[in-house]
Amino acid sequence: MTPDAIAAAGLRLHQSGAVATITLDRPDVRNAQTPAMWRALAAIGAALPEETRVVVLRGEGHSFSAGLDRAMLAPGAAAEGVETVADLLAMDDADISSTIDAYQQGFTFLHDPRFVSIAAVQGYAIGAGFQLALACDLRVVTSDAQFCMKEAALGLVPDLAGTKPLVDSVGYARALEICATARMVDAAEAVEIGLAQAVVAAEELDTTVEHLVAALTAPMAGAVSETKALLQAASGRDLDEQRRFEREAQVRRFRELARLQGGDGGS
Repeated sequence: MTPDAIAAAGLRLHQSGAVATITLDRPDVRNAQTPAMWRALAAIGAALPEETRVVVLRGEGHSFSAGLDRAMLAPGAAAEGVETVADLLAMDDADISSTIDAYQQGFTFLHDPRFVSIAAVQGYAIGAGFQLALACDLRVVTSDAQFCMKEAALGLVPDLAGTKPLVDSVGYARALEICATARMVDAAEAVEIGLAQAVVAAEELDTTVEHLVAALTAPMAGAVSETKALLQAASGRDLDEQRRFEREAQVRRFRELARLQGGDGGS
């Protein structure tokens, strides 16, 4: 996508070497999300340079994202030609599912083992905002951060690929309670239950994320990506399967190290 198209979707993209920073840039509406934003996120994810090792997601202003732009839910509320969630009501079941699948791609690219993704969360992360933060591998939050899965209060379910990472982070029972009650989870609780890795003062967020990025890019790229892939799949494998995948990954690492050291990677 061109920078103008990315900006029109309410986003900014900055690539600095191995680090891509994606900023939700609609601070006047607390970075409320739209279908255009989700499609743009998917396009950005598909076009990230191969050398990308870290992706940072953040929100402009004092909120990460207050969730779905409510204008997207009301038929006729958006400008003519603007794609809205309300458009789904006129589709058949198969088209609704296909469209939501396209929206989900704006979240699932963050699971790519080529890079580690970090959500830098300040203020509200509600609904789609919560799910975007959950799509990231790591979450650093400010002391005023508030998470909420608001969908149940609207008669809906979380459908932007957030349910699995939520269960993986906090367990089934806590995830059900958070989703079904649509309650707020503050920064302190987020760290306590495993939703966030660290809570910092707002003025320390940028520096904390910079230090984390530096730590993640210090090891060899292949070591980090192989480790992420191993950990992502570990819960779905038994011990023998996981041991096998560890061995196979380590063989690849030994071969890569030998190649870099000038060896031929042979026997």
